[in-house]
Amino acid sequence: MHSWKKIYHRFHNLGYHSFSSTDGEYKGNGDEEMREIDYSQYFWQDELIRLRALREEDWEAHYYNRFDTSARRLLECAVELPPTSAEAKHFTENFSNFSSTHGRIMFSIEDWHGEYLGGANINSIDERNGTFSIGIQVDRDHRGKGVGTRAVRILLKYAFFERRLNKFNDSVLEGNEPSAAMMRKLGCVQEGVRRKVIYTNGKYHDMILFGLTKEEFMEKEGLA
Repeated sequence: MHSWKKIYHRFHNLGYHSFSSTDGEYKGNGDEEMREIDYSQYFWQDELIRLRALREEDWEAHYYNRFDTSARRLLECAVELPPTSAEAKHFTENFSNFSSTHGRIMFSIEDWHGEYLGGANINSIDERNGTFSIGIQVDRDHRGKGVGTRAVRILLKYAFFERRLNKFNDSVLEGNEPSAAMMRKLGCVQEGVRRKVIYTNGKYHDMILFGLTKEEFMEKEGLA
């Protein structure tokens, strides 16, 4: 059993213990009983991946990904300034443990062995009209394996069935074929094109608009 699956609880002092970023365990200073986390009823997972809260030690993965300019350009529709460890630490500190959402609910993606695979978030939530969007970045070493599709599917289930939202909207930069393919795989409908609205890499690009209703998602997943 991998250490990340262990949680420690001290019977005295009524306290939980601090998280150790070096080995993925909760530690205490006194007598401890080791309890294994039972994931059998955990909502935020499928057969291969799990979503969890950001931890402050995730800053290194965020920093690493900022050097992937090609992928970041497709995500942010721009070339960012050179990354800094301070910015990466500030980002993860702000969003860790859901302490501050800033309009985005941030998750880390990991496999069942606890290996970090990337990040995902729900954003642009409009409770009145029932709409939302999702952002995702999968680490370079784990792309092309369906990780993004799996993570988005989990977030769609949460948004549709737990938050009572009704419509997922997203846009994909022209040329971002992997993201467009993922949208179609999830059952999203291409709803239009915003022509020449993004300027990057020396020219103007279209934004491809996708949408998916709760009803369409249920039909695609065989839940209707």
